[in-house]
Amino acid sequence: MVIKKSEDFSEWYNEIVELAELTDKRYPIKGMNVWRPYGWKVMRFIDTFIREELDRTDHDEVCFPLLIPETEFKKEKEHIKGFDAEVYWVTHAGLNQLDIPLCLRPTSETAMYPIFSLWVRSHSDLPLKTYQLVNTFRYETKQTRAFIRVREIHFFESHTCHVDEADAQEQVEEDFVILERIMKHICLPYFLLKRTDWDKFPGAFYTVGVDAPLLEGRSLQLGSIHHYRENFSRPFEIKYEGLNGEMKYCHQTTFGMSERLVGCVVAFHGDDKGLVLPPDIAPYQVVIVPILAKGKVEEVSAEAKKLRDELADAGIRVHLDDKDERPGSKFYNWEIRGVPLRLELGGRDIAEGKVSYAVRVDGSKGTFLRSSAVADVKGWLDKIMHEMRANAQSRLASSVETISSLESPPKKILRFGWCGEEECGRQIEQRTELKLLGTPFIKEDFHGQCVVCGKDAGVVAYAARAM
Repeated sequence: MVIKKSEDFSEWYNEIVELAELTDKRYPIKGMNVWRPYGWKVMRFIDTFIREELDRTDHDEVCFPLLIPETEFKKEKEHIKGFDAEVYWVTHAGLNQLDIPLCLRPTSETAMYPIFSLWVRSHSDLPLKTYQLVNTFRYETKQTRAFIRVREIHFFESHTCHVDEADAQEQVEEDFVILERIMKHICLPYFLLKRTDWDKFPGAFYTVGVDAPLLEGRSLQLGSIHHYRENFSRPFEIKYEGLNGEMKYCHQTTFGMSERLVGCVVAFHGDDKGLVLPPDIAPYQVVIVPILAKGKVEEVSAEAKKLRDELADAGIRVHLDDKDERPGSKFYNWEIRGVPLRLELGGRDIAEGKVSYAVRVDGSKGTFLRSSAVADVKGWLDKIMHEMRANAQSRLASSVETISSLESPPKKILRFGWCGEEECGRQIEQRTELKLLGTPFIKEDFHGQCVVCGKDAGVVAYAARAM
């Protein structure tokens, strides 16, 4: 690595993504990148944990078509207003102009809800809890960045229908639990911040953003959870027959996250040597590098293969790097790729009945007995997960600074009093050139004045440099 994270974060990020072979940006459509095998494996592990949590909470996986008729897309006015500038349109089939233009889904409300109106008939059909993992398409007009700002987005979205607002609110609360369990696998910290009315999802009653802290007061929105009330069920006629025969509109929620999760893993955990991957999502949790010397090649190679097989049989994702390269080159290669634990095995190690190890997250090194290799490796992987989670929470707390004035704001995520008025919120953004992320969904104790107008603050708010 030539570029240091603390000196030029953007270039450091771009270099890591390329050197670790996560994605290839050379596809001839800007912002539509190719997932390389290593990056796709990371994404697949995250997808697996998403599926596990959604299945555990009785969501059913579906897969809806990519194309949405313009007639359906325009049924919810705030929704079309929010996405109109970002939509890709299909107007022709071969040489024939289509009667109704079709858009590539920017998100799936308007694709799914006409069908939901057919699936939901009675209160016994509720709650309806679905999810899908698909690609969405948005014409990102800002500078594209791998995983963070792209035009074809690998996307998870859950969509639910409920008998009333209270039941939908219970779903939102369940989504917070699902989110927490997923994030434990990725070791990422986050804030749950209720977006301002002018920044909520188009058509939502309210939106809760999932924001992760990054370097120097930056934040990255990883996903969002929305309560819709009846804002979509009315235009799409999603109604059910109640116990007394009356027809009622459903209340709905959605929960979405994207490949930004991979981008945040790179940005948050990575260091000047490359990626640092949590063991739960690492394509290889362990790499074995045999240290070959004259007269010991066959013995060391055989023992390295035996160790690999033992770890693999124990369910550990392990790779034996037996390429004809110098050990130092291999160390560099696997450090860039963030493999959590590196094992080294040479003639001296074998003679002493030991295995040498190096931990990626903190650089610690040592040896353990060859006879207890499986147990020791599992112990180290558990310890690495624990330490990465603890470090994440510590960095979350240290990333925030409470201020009482907008003068010379520090390079932190800012926490401050806000009266709740839009005029003051807009001024906060204009004067600091930061994004007002919103207010904590779980209320925090705060006593102070609005940093703009000086009135008693109705709430505490957060602002950051949004990536």
